Amino acid sequence: MTSSPEALSPRESETQMTEQVLPQHANVLGTAFGGTIMGWIDICAAIAAQRHCGRVPVTAFVDNLHFKVPISVGDVVSIHGRLTQAFRTSMEVCVRVTRERPGSRDPVLSVEALLVFVNVGENGKGLPVPKLLLETDEDRSLAAEADARRSARKRA
Repeated sequence: MTSSPEALSPRESETQMTEQVLPQHANVLGTAFGGTIMGWIDICAAIAAQRHCGRVPVTAFVDNLHFKVPISVGDVVSIHGRLTQAFRTSMEVCVRVTRERPGSRDPVLSVEALLVFVNVGENGKGLPVPKLLLETDEDRSLAAEADARRSARKRA
C-alpha cells in the first residue's frame, strides 16, 4: 500500500466482484432472490472494509438497500464496494450492483446499498480503524454524506 497506516485512500480497499445469476439463485419468476443479492453485497462490502482496517470486521447494519430493477437468470452481475467514510471503530461502505443482460455490455444500475462495519477485536470491543484519505471532490462529498447519515443515526 502506498499510503501510511494512519490514512488510506478509498481506492486501496475498493472491491469488485462478478457473479452470474443461475437458476439456483432465482425464484419461480426467474429473478434473483433478494437474499442472494444481499449476501453478495455483504461479502463485497466486508472485503472492502477488511482491506481498509486490516482485520475481519463485522456487519453492524445495513443503512440503505434499494432494489431498482430486477436481475434475471443469465444476467452477469457486477458488485462494486468502496468506503465512503471511516469513523473511530467503524466504516461505511457503499455498494453498487449492476446487471448486464446476455449479449449486452450495457450495465444497468440494479441495487444500491450502504453498510456499516465495525472493526472488532478478540475481546469483542471495537478497535480503531485508519482514517480515510479524501483525495478527490467525490471522496469529500461521499464522506460528508456519510457523516450526515451517522449524525442522523445518533439523533434517532
